[in-house]
Amino acid sequence: MPSFSVRSAVVRGAEAVPVSVEVSFTGGLPGVHIVGMADTSVHEAISRVRCAINQCGFTMPRASVTVNLAPGEIKKTGTGLDLPIAVAILACSKQIPQAGLEDCLFVGELGLSGDVNPVRGTVAFALLAAEGNLSLIRAEEEPSGWLVSEKERCISSLVEMQRGVAALGRGESGTRIAEQASFDDFAHEGPDFADVVDQEVAKRALVIAAAGSHGVLMMGPPGAGKTMLARRMPSILPPLSAEERVEAMLLHSVAGEPLNDVDGGGRPFRAPHHSISTAGLIGGGKPVTPGEVSLAHKGVLFLDELPEFSNATLQSLRQPLEDRRVRIVRVDGAYIFPADFMFVAAANPCPCGHLGDPGHTCTCAPARVGAYQAKIGGPLMDRIDVFIDVARPSSRKVIRGSEGLSSAEMAEHVTAARTYRSWRTSRESKRGNGLSGVAMEERAREVLETLAERKGFGGRGIARVAAVARTIADMQEHEVIGVEEVIEACSYRPRSE
Repeated sequence: MPSFSVRSAVVRGAEAVPVSVEVSFTGGLPGVHIVGMADTSVHEAISRVRCAINQCGFTMPRASVTVNLAPGEIKKTGTGLDLPIAVAILACSKQIPQAGLEDCLFVGELGLSGDVNPVRGTVAFALLAAEGNLSLIRAEEEPSGWLVSEKERCISSLVEMQRGVAALGRGESGTRIAEQASFDDFAHEGPDFADVVDQEVAKRALVIAAAGSHGVLMMGPPGAGKTMLARRMPSILPPLSAEERVEAMLLHSVAGEPLNDVDGGGRPFRAPHHSISTAGLIGGGKPVTPGEVSLAHKGVLFLDELPEFSNATLQSLRQPLEDRRVRIVRVDGAYIFPADFMFVAAANPCPCGHLGDPGHTCTCAPARVGAYQAKIGGPLMDRIDVFIDVARPSSRKVIRGSEGLSSAEMAEHVTAARTYRSWRTSRESKRGNGLSGVAMEERAREVLETLAERKGFGGRGIARVAAVARTIADMQEHEVIGVEEVIEACSYRPRSE
């Protein structure tokens, strides 16, 4: 009773899980039987494999073929097992050379003509193959600049296996993770802050937020430029480091998202519509895939018209904002996705949008305004560091096209602040001063205590103010937080406080 096995893998959460595809021929009626917790998409591989084998000039064995996907306790999903099943059948029937197959990891979907098509999770498979010192055999994809393993090989059709894996060519693309780029080497091709007129105060607050990775909520009337400001946030953030790029590409790959945006080192920018479901924002589905908060990992998550999101969806953000990860529990186990993103949101102050706008009259009743603002929720508001009142820009400056800070100038401030923070944290030890190691002048501490009592800051609110003040001090290259930094940080709290 001949048998043979090849290595493969399936995506589970944000990683690839190894799977051994075992094939055995037995007597009885001809047919293919798949065992090992396979879902519908895997069982459908029988028809694709049979047609692909016949179309490529091979012969489907006239025997009872049993395909076991081990380990049997893990649910197998997706179409990436088509190629390894076909290779195992052909190797077991000795229609292709068996040499070298034990050192390969096969992943790919088969077309009826034998063509090998890519599947989601290529980066996860590449990392798994590199960890096991295996050669990843996958479909050819669009060329890119990433390569995890030099041992990767690409296959476009099953017919190429006639000469064995040694004859397969190396793909033009791969997961080559370049070294960390600097702003000098990184060219952001998106919109520039220079296009936003008469919003220098808001730009200053966004530089502080970018320097310290603080959450931001911009509130102002329609047409003030809140969305324009938010969409330009990636232009002032430093490019992804090599490690961050791997993490971002991995999440985009397992979600089936294109890698073009993060492949060049740019920070992810996700802006879902307010009709998004909780599973779409946090993650979930069947199979479980990462949501928008994880696709924004190491980048920016922008929620426009924040009060228009459902309350349950907004409140689900509380745990990712605190823990920087998402933990989804299902019957078959727990799935953990990283979610370390910079949160940026925009909202109108009232349903009509003109509350506090000197050029327009608000037509909303006070009760309606309170209900509209309460949709965001106090617990979520408490987890946002910087609140910005975005006023309507001057008509004269807009028409005449006055210019302010550009993205390049703002990026210099962000880079300088982050560089100083790295230098400061590397040389100082934590000081037990009641604020988790935040060094603060005695006069600044007194001012913070006074403002906290007057504005009713809670414990989390005080910590948020201290964190923002620390970032402002880093921008000024001050080791100790002063009074001016505390006062400016308090000015970024919501007006309700």
